[in-house]
Amino acid sequence: HEELRQQVHMEVVSIINKKQNDGETGYDIAELIDSLLTVYGSDIPRPERLRIGKDLYNEVNGFGPLEAALADESINEIMVNGPDQVYIERSGKLELSPIKFRDNEHVMNIIDRIVSPLGRHIDEANPMVDARLPDGSRVNAIIPPLAISGPTITIRKFSKTPFEMQDLIQFGSISVKMSQFLNACVKGRLNIIVSGGTGSGKTTLLNVLSSYIPSDERIITIEDAAELQLHQDHVLTLESRAANIEGAGAVTIRDLVRNSLRMRPDRIIVGEVRGGETLDMLQAMNTGHDGSITTAHANTPRDALSRLETMVLMAGMNLPIPAIRQQVVGAIDLIIQQSRIRDGSRKVVSITEVTGMEGDTN
Repeated sequence: HEELRQQVHMEVVSIINKKQNDGETGYDIAELIDSLLTVYGSDIPRPERLRIGKDLYNEVNGFGPLEAALADESINEIMVNGPDQVYIERSGKLELSPIKFRDNEHVMNIIDRIVSPLGRHIDEANPMVDARLPDGSRVNAIIPPLAISGPTITIRKFSKTPFEMQDLIQFGSISVKMSQFLNACVKGRLNIIVSGGTGSGKTTLLNVLSSYIPSDERIITIEDAAELQLHQDHVLTLESRAANIEGAGAVTIRDLVRNSLRMRPDRIIVGEVRGGETLDMLQAMNTGHDGSITTAHANTPRDALSRLETMVLMAGMNLPIPAIRQQVVGAIDLIIQQSRIRDGSRKVVSITEVTGMEGDTN
């Protein structure tokens, strides 16, 4: 029924455009689709018509073939490798899904639908984009010429009800004693790094730890794509911004960390440190902003410390390594190592205190 689908789709879009141009509001898209399908597809059985109608509604008003996967709460990630190959991650395991797009152009249309409302754009000159869906899910898209096989979408879904520490205990991700210890550490204003590999659950743990922050404190969160869901009253959420089409107007995580210091924060929570902002974050931790929390990509606590050194050097300040190490030691109290186990589960594998520099006898 591809011809019918395309005919109704074009007519619905045309009618909606006309109504919008006339300033008309309050029309029902589902009703419009249903009436057109009744006219053009009267010979098709009603259950089939309803299925086509649902697909068309998702196409016109949502994210097309991805809608069902986005609505399925058991799915954590969606990976579109091409029109005919869409993988999903469920309970930590990858599986090929039955989702199909018509062609590469169809995938491109969905990418445009995702990024356009955010003022982002994607084309040959800017073939990569990070964005987020209205529900907060994180999206990365990359298109030719960089993606050789065609446009690619990766969606890290956002849990509608954020996990609490009790959930992590039930999943076996963390022990009761660990949770009690971390509760005391957050309330005691220790500076904490959550370290782990990609997809190990760093952001989830960061979100859970943030829930221990007392509600009478002013919290500033800084992220590339706003994901953290804090329930305290006094929370300010800052989000970095990519450059516009002329290559101007970019606001980096580093800019936001520096600006946040002028906003009288009690706590600064950075979604992830990746570069020069690490130096500003460490300086903030060393100058009275205790109780700050961030995440970093590293496979062990020792690797996390080495990575912090490397990222400080990315600030371009040419600081000697001993001075950087002194900054790290003075700033970081605790490293929580999170890992993704082979069976797909995510666990806190160690909690490490940073006590000083090796060989330092003071």
